[in-house]
Amino acid sequence: MMGVSEAVIDTLNTGRGLLEDEPQPPVVLQVLPSLEPDRAGRAAAEIAGAIVAAGGVAIIASAGGRMVRLLDRVGARHVSLPLDSRNPFVIAANAVRLTRLVRRNGIDILHAYGHAPAWSARVAARRTGRPFITTVHALPKGDGYLRRRYNAAMAAGDRVIAVSDFVAEHVVANCAVEPDRLRLVHGGIDLRHFDPDQVSPHRIAQLSQQWRLPDGVPLVLVPGRFVRPRGHRAVIEALTHLGDRELLCVLVAAEGDAEGPAAYRREIEGLIDRYGLGDRVYIAGVCADMPAAYMLADVVVSCPTRPDSFAGVIAEARAMGRPVVAGDHGAAREQLAEGLMSWLVAPDDPAAIAAAIGEALDLTGEERSRFAPAVIAAARARFSKDVMCARTLAVYAELLGAAAGGAR
Repeated sequence: MMGVSEAVIDTLNTGRGLLEDEPQPPVVLQVLPSLEPDRAGRAAAEIAGAIVAAGGVAIIASAGGRMVRLLDRVGARHVSLPLDSRNPFVIAANAVRLTRLVRRNGIDILHAYGHAPAWSARVAARRTGRPFITTVHALPKGDGYLRRRYNAAMAAGDRVIAVSDFVAEHVVANCAVEPDRLRLVHGGIDLRHFDPDQVSPHRIAQLSQQWRLPDGVPLVLVPGRFVRPRGHRAVIEALTHLGDRELLCVLVAAEGDAEGPAAYRREIEGLIDRYGLGDRVYIAGVCADMPAAYMLADVVVSCPTRPDSFAGVIAEARAMGRPVVAGDHGAAREQLAEGLMSWLVAPDDPAAIAAAIGEALDLTGEERSRFAPAVIAAARARFSKDVMCARTLAVYAELLGAAAGGAR
């Protein structure tokens, strides 16, 4: 069962004037392409749990996915629709389906993630007079007229939620979103899961044995999907700048992440062989216990070639008190703003990445122990799942209150 704080419950209840004038709880429809364990899928499921805990009704419409089964645990409902399709005829048909869904279920507010679902949800919201919200988890791609038109639905919400300052600045500057419609809700992680005090020595030892890690060798952890934009090539090339320094680099994907194309893995394996790094780089595949993986790490490296809108790896690593080397772009800059045990480097500069890794590995045990509490506290204050849910519900309450007051 997904937990939710009392503050989350109070946010929706007091924010709407608590339904003192309405006997029925609010019904919220979240709409997204699929319900997979990616950033949007996890956020939608967590928010659904918060809605139910606050006394509301949560419905998610998507094309389905691995997280659908989790909705039963939180008392939410799933409706299967082909919302992953970009076909304009399917998008139009989905708008009709969503309109019927809104009317039949007495839905009070629509919340869309993703461009195609946003178009359908926007039409349904207009037809039914319901408030419409979008969450921008990734920057719009492309600059042609058709691409701008396709992206426009994400900027058309009565409120537009940005998951980072980086995203907020972009949508204001490039997507015609006025600041009064914009709300900042940082992405959140489960701090009950990513808590160093909750990771037992047994779990750490078990993962170390699974990976066959040699005792006493510093570990450079590179988490993320095994795809080209995650920047594995630059990190591997960076290792060649570290000479004979003793270390082991582990490339790992979190449970739920796709392992990536086999051709890309072969390319990276070929690069490892070319540089003679076979005894220093281990491709671990998918890891079911990422908190234990972070606890094993002496430094976590996240240098994607494209800027992250919100870097879950950084939030998780910081919540575990780990040093981080990150690409100097996107949301990484704000997520590492406190500056402790963190290095921002050009993501395409192997020499700079190597220098930062070396400095991180040079930290003494006393320095790590001294800085880690502040690093963990900063992550807990800014990237909590419960805070994300509370702030999202506050946006719902704001719009529901305006609608009840006749402001729409």
